Amino acid sequence: MPDGLFPDASPRVRTLLRTLLGTDVVGSLVAGEILPGTGESLTLTNPADGRTILTYADAGAPVVDAAFGAAAKAQRAWTALPAAARGRAMWNVAAFIRAHAADIAELETLSAGKPIRDTTAEVARVAEMFEYYAGWCDKLHGEVIPVPSGHLAYTRHEPLGTVVQITPWNAPVFTAGWQVAPAICAGNATVLKPSELTPLTSLVLGALCDRAEGIPRGLVSVLAGAGPTTGAAAVAHRDTRLVVFVGSAEAGARIASEAARNIVPSILELGGKSANIVLPDADLDRAILGAQAAIFAAAGQSCVAGSRLLVHESIRDALVERLSRAAARIPVGAPTDPATQIGPVNNRRQLDRITRMVGDATAGGGTQIATGGAAPDALRDSPGYWYAPTILDGVAPDAEIAREEVFGPVLAVLPFASEEEAVALANATPYGLAGSIWTADPARAHRMAAAIRAGTVWINGTKTIHVSAPFGGFGRSGFGRSSGREALLAYTAAKSVWVETAASPATPFGHPG
Repeated sequence: MPDGLFPDASPRVRTLLRTLLGTDVVGSLVAGEILPGTGESLTLTNPADGRTILTYADAGAPVVDAAFGAAAKAQRAWTALPAAARGRAMWNVAAFIRAHAADIAELETLSAGKPIRDTTAEVARVAEMFEYYAGWCDKLHGEVIPVPSGHLAYTRHEPLGTVVQITPWNAPVFTAGWQVAPAICAGNATVLKPSELTPLTSLVLGALCDRAEGIPRGLVSVLAGAGPTTGAAAVAHRDTRLVVFVGSAEAGARIASEAARNIVPSILELGGKSANIVLPDADLDRAILGAQAAIFAAAGQSCVAGSRLLVHESIRDALVERLSRAAARIPVGAPTDPATQIGPVNNRRQLDRITRMVGDATAGGGTQIATGGAAPDALRDSPGYWYAPTILDGVAPDAEIAREEVFGPVLAVLPFASEEEAVALANATPYGLAGSIWTADPARAHRMAAAIRAGTVWINGTKTIHVSAPFGGFGRSGFGRSSGREALLAYTAAKSVWVETAASPATPFGHPG
């Protein structure tokens, strides 16, 4: 591969950081200041070429303590504001995000390896999240309950305090906005811990919150550090009132367990093994496009990726042939190129996992590679983390690659003979995050959607989400919801207030003395 195909990202990243943060020194954002870490050195790598972008120090426990101290002070000031004023402040954050959208998207592309077409759309969605929840600030109210007594009984939804939010490397700024906006709308402060591989745009989001008129500094603190050290210290902190985690099921189980030790609840948005079901009466042109978007967008690094293609046996051969031809033509290349649809895998460890799982799946000879299975030919000598869109045919339902998340551009094809078998296959996984159904029969579509155990089901479409609709999973995909009104309520504690209104209330116990 010729030198210079991917220019060194480090100078541009540092320029963007100076523009957006005011400094190119990476540390944790606490009360408007960048605090240097106290722990081991961590390295940020450009996924496109494997070169180091910059290094920084793990935050460590002292910085975590400082973040919680700032959060407590800011949260008291935040809840003292009228609800409408908090809404206006959140709208100001959205305005800042839109004003700096191009730079934020470029920074995300350079540091996370996501195509610029994707990051541009995701930054716009983050602004939309703050705008949506800005409108909720003065509408989060309780209700009067008609109790069978002389009391006025009503409820209040009160903020929890300081919440810890741990976000992944596959969509850093998007998941940061997805979590922060409802948390502060409900009156909380947040201590955000992004992946140590992709902290930069989360730091920028926190800085824009600090600068927005009406947001107290420290309301959104961002910890730059590793999960086992900085993340663990935040989860275990005495002032943590809720832990929100987006990532793998294995890590989620550990984090929820640690939170439970302190009697702290958690919300988990974990992995998925989503089924994309194509019935024989489906519009195959649309289904083929949908199948590509479901698994190959974001290089398959999406919790809702449609990584299992369940195809009726009568159309299986034709669909696999057409899909394989199409997948081989998807533009794979430099993430900064607007024409690129698939960029690199985010990190070496994940690339090794994808390679291992595909190798294991095909080792026995029963599963065939219809297309892909390695780096694209043009990028085979690149030191970056590249993997071509891959389709595996003849996958057994009990194979690891049919049941466990790959988190890469790898599609497993499984045939079925009946609607009942399709539903059984869709549910034959410990995960339950999402799924798609392609059919021209509306009754069958609704019937199957009800039978599939997943938090989101699309009919004749895929991967459409919006901040106004609840999002989350069943089973190993986690619990709790991270958008819509449901997410907002999860960031509050419901309080019941009873007011005696009877002129002569009954005295069921005691003596007047």
